[in-house]
Amino acid sequence: MRLLNKRLAEIGAGRLIGPDAERVSLADLQAFVLSDYRVNGRRSIDRVTVAWGHVVAYFGERTRALDVTADRLTAYVEDRTASGAALATIGQELAALRRGFSLAVRMGRLPQRPAFPVLHIANARQGFFEEGDFNAILAHLPDYAVAVVTFLYHTGWRVREALGLTWDRVDFHAGIVRLDTSKNGRPRIFPFAELQAVASLLGEQRARTSALVGATGEAIPWVFHRHGSRIKDFRYVWAQACQQAGLSGRLVHDLRRTAVRNLERAGVSRSVAMQLTGHLTESVYRRYAIVSEADLREGTAKLHALASRTNTGQSEE
Repeated sequence: MRLLNKRLAEIGAGRLIGPDAERVSLADLQAFVLSDYRVNGRRSIDRVTVAWGHVVAYFGERTRALDVTADRLTAYVEDRTASGAALATIGQELAALRRGFSLAVRMGRLPQRPAFPVLHIANARQGFFEEGDFNAILAHLPDYAVAVVTFLYHTGWRVREALGLTWDRVDFHAGIVRLDTSKNGRPRIFPFAELQAVASLLGEQRARTSALVGATGEAIPWVFHRHGSRIKDFRYVWAQACQQAGLSGRLVHDLRRTAVRNLERAGVSRSVAMQLTGHLTESVYRRYAIVSEADLREGTAKLHALASRTNTGQSEE
């Protein structure tokens, strides 16, 4: 009778939760998310698996999804913060859990998802390279890394996009590089014929690759390679070069910010710049459009020049 009265009350309030929904556990939500990542071929499945590990460790995998309420989510954030976890990390964990709820609602397994706490994360990177600093790092990199780092500096592409680039995607006749798949799922092209630095780089890399193929007889599909072998990672040599150049702690991703900044300084329209670098939304692109102190000084100098011209005109009158 108590259960019947509960169900009647839920029906009256328009929030009936059936027995199927009550059986959905956090383990089920985790399985939904991991399956979704595998089906869609998302590369960040390892990261989301780690995030779920923290969620399950706190709540327990057998916990009913309906028992994960807004107040318990807030308590989770407090507990993770007290344990020393960064807000960005906690945000990724909440995003993984929220995705699980969203999938369950879409499947009809849950009626709704709880309200998640909003974290205000103010840790946006501001790093970029002036040309002198960039050249200083290049001087300490091995040749194979110099080529790919230079490409990243000028194009603003992501590291995995450059390292996965193959020669069949480089059209020297048309002067373009094609990228069939990217992080945002959209293909794009980068015209390099008018950008001499990239055109020369790709030409030299093609000649170097052809010479190596002629010497070894082995096919080399990768544009950027280490003596014919695909480059999987170059973070170690990058960190060493930064240290030797007196720029310890700089990130390879700062090259992407630098490319966006250079496009802005060159006066390239934002829509075109986003197509070249592969930014899907303008809000994300704006985070990369770093303004340096030198840019600010240049702006005030132009303001001063305008004021000087105005004052001179008034004096003549």
